[in-house]
Amino acid sequence: MKARIYREETVDSGVTYSVILMEMGNAYIFFLSEGEERLGTLTVSIPPRKGMIGLPLSSTLLGERNRMLGRMLAERLAGMLGKIVLVSVYTRTISDRQASHIFLSLLNRVLKKVEVKDESKRFLGGD
Repeated sequence: MKARIYREETVDSGVTYSVILMEMGNAYIFFLSEGEERLGTLTVSIPPRKGMIGLPLSSTLLGERNRMLGRMLAERLAGMLGKIVLVSVYTRTISDRQASHIFLSLLNRVLKKVEVKDESKRFLGGD
């Protein structure tokens, strides 16, 4: 499978928020940004193995500012998509709580473009 790239953005209070998604055969990479697109706090998550019970495992690879938001999103996405997920979160002025509402909405919009094996898991909530 060739990598596919999807993009969504929204403007809130004059600030542009964006999500870029790269879909690959065995993984998804998400770049979430406030303002200009930049690499932010980088988190990786792997889904549980088939037949295993439990939450996806995650680890922050780079950065600290949006560590909790990055881990929460990466784990939810890995569990939903069933593949390795890398999430980069870059914010400058808003809190993780504010960013989570905006980014969940953007993620749901971009995920509508992606084929998900189990349609009941297509959305993250928060929309």
